[in-house]
Amino acid sequence: MANIDGLVSIKEAIKGDLLILRLSGRLDAVSSPSAERVIFDYINNEKHKIIFDFSGIDYLSSAGLRMLLCVSKKLKSLSGKLVIFGIHPHVMDILKMSGFDHVLEIVSTEEDSLRKF
Repeated sequence: MANIDGLVSIKEAIKGDLLILRLSGRLDAVSSPSAERVIFDYINNEKHKIIFDFSGIDYLSSAGLRMLLCVSKKLKSLSGKLVIFGIHPHVMDILKMSGFDHVLEIVSTEEDSLRKF
């Protein structure tokens, strides 16, 4: 488990060739760059099918949105995929207001996310 800047933590779980990253805390201007580096380390180590469990994310800023977009674009360029589940309603409101709900693959449950692969 990676604890980043005391603001966000990332816990990994492997299911076959899928990497599930359980994020908790805040994705803001302070924590997002460090979280992105941790996630890109996984991508650079051949993890191209990633699921984010956002059930522990209680705050998402524009820097967090940027991180999500960068991760998603990188995975698509590698024929990979990012699926996100467990998004709190107020975080979903931010994704909808920014139009990211049309850019990112978002599902309700972990089971739904597993079916996307």
